[in-house]
Amino acid sequence: MPSISVRRLYQDNQNKLKLAWSAGTAGADNRISVDADKPVLALVGHLNFIHPNQIQVLGIAEVNYLNRMENGEVKASFDELFDLTMALVIVANDLPVPYMLRDYCHTHSVPLLTSQTESPFLMDVLRIYLQRTLATSTVKHGVFLDVFEVGVLITGQSGLGKSELALELISRGHGLVADDAVELYRTGPETLEGRCPPMLKDFLEVRGLGVLNIRAIFGETAVRPKKPLKLIINLALADDAYMQNLDRLSIQSETEGILNVSIRSVTLPVAVGRNLAVLVEAAVRNYILQIRGKDSTKEFLDRHNAMLKEDAANNEDRAD
Repeated sequence: MPSISVRRLYQDNQNKLKLAWSAGTAGADNRISVDADKPVLALVGHLNFIHPNQIQVLGIAEVNYLNRMENGEVKASFDELFDLTMALVIVANDLPVPYMLRDYCHTHSVPLLTSQTESPFLMDVLRIYLQRTLATSTVKHGVFLDVFEVGVLITGQSGLGKSELALELISRGHGLVADDAVELYRTGPETLEGRCPPMLKDFLEVRGLGVLNIRAIFGETAVRPKKPLKLIINLALADDAYMQNLDRLSIQSETEGILNVSIRSVTLPVAVGRNLAVLVEAAVRNYILQIRGKDSTKEFLDRHNAMLKEDAANNEDRAD
C-alpha cells in the first residue's frame, strides 16, 4: 500500500503552503497511506470528530468552534479524537494554535503544523499532492512519447525498431517522456500518468548509435517530464500472410487494462516499406477524431451501406 511520511509531506510543501512545525515532532515519521477502497479525498479534510481524516485541517470556523467550547468539552472531544489514528494536524489561515490542541499533539506524538495559507487552498494543494504521490503504479516496457499533445506508449517485442521510430517522431517535433522503462501511475479513477525514472531522464537508446541525450541534441522542447497516457500503439511483426488476412474495415476499438484503467490501443503491423512515423501520427490524429465523435471507418461503412440501399431501391423501381 503506497504511503509517505509526514516529514516528506512537510519538506515537499513547506514553501508553497508556508508550513511551520508547532508540536509533535516525535511523530515526523507517521505514515500517510491510501486505502484502495476509499477515495483519495478522504485523506485530508476539515477537523472531524466523528470520522477523523488522516490529515485534520483547522480553518477559521474550526478554531472559532474550539474557542467557544468549554475546557471540559474540548478535553472530552480530544480524548476521543486522539484515541483514533491520525497522521497530522494543520492549523491554517495563520491562526494561533489552541493551547489544548498543542498539548494533545505533543503528548500523543501527532505532528502539528501551522500554515499561513487559507484552509481551502491548503486542502486543494494537499489533495492533488497526495493523489499523485500515493498513486498505485506499475512499470511498462516501451517508449512513451507526446505526439500531438497525446500521451502515446509504443510497445512491441525487442528488435522491431521502437527506439528508431521514437527518434524519427522526435525529429518531426514530438516529445520524449521515457524510453525502455515507463513508470505509470494511477492518478484518478480513469487516469494514468506516465513518467520517466530519474536514471533514464532525457536518454534514448538506439541500436548502432548507443545512448542519446535527446535534450542535448534536440533542445528543451524535445522532452517532457510526464504525460497522461491516452493511447497504446503495439508494433507487431507482419509477413505477407498477416497483411492479407488483416481485417481492413474492422471498427472494433481495442483496449488494454492497466491498473484497472482501460486505455485505447492500436496494433500497427511492421513490414518492409511501411513508414511507421507517419502511421503513428495518423493513428493519433484518428484517435483525436474518435474522442470527438468522428469515426472515419464507421462513416465509410455507413456511406457504403447507404449507397447499397439506394442501388437496391433503384433496381426495384426499374423492375416495376
